[in-house]
Amino acid sequence: MKERAIFAGGCFWCMVQPFEEQDGIISVLSGYTGGTTANPTYEDVLTHKTGHTEAVEIIFDNEIIDYKDLVELYWQQTDPTDAFGQFQDRGDNYRPVIFYENERQKEIAEESKKELQESGRFDKPIVTTIEPAQTFYPAEEYHQAFYKKDPLRYALSSGLRHDFLKQKWG
Repeated sequence: MKERAIFAGGCFWCMVQPFEEQDGIISVLSGYTGGTTANPTYEDVLTHKTGHTEAVEIIFDNEIIDYKDLVELYWQQTDPTDAFGQFQDRGDNYRPVIFYENERQKEIAEESKKELQESGRFDKPIVTTIEPAQTFYPAEEYHQAFYKKDPLRYALSSGLRHDFLKQKWG
């Protein structure tokens, strides 16, 4: 059965590939959510006046991969202790958020966040927020599957993220 997950964790360019490579993923779309402006553009979101954050919308088959598995993978893509951006991407439009679709997703996300905090892996509080899903607006086509379209630029832009994640997750 199809289900939807929405995660924000810095630049959406870096959030697509890890999810897209999992069995049971039907699609991963880069876009904007959590704001007040209808149909925002990349340029609108960059002004920090729309309230949106860059995010990925993941459509998955929950008979193949569970939402809990996606949440666990999400933690491994972000710095959950940084509320003001991710790595070199700074500002509210890069804040880490798990957007839940229903009470089951909310409970899974909250329990997972609690477990991560109690694990001792991070020496600062886990500040990733867990919020109800809002309208998701797909980003412009040139942002979609960016890691495939421009691998060199993707590698350059994701270097700090990969270094941090390797240090924290091995």
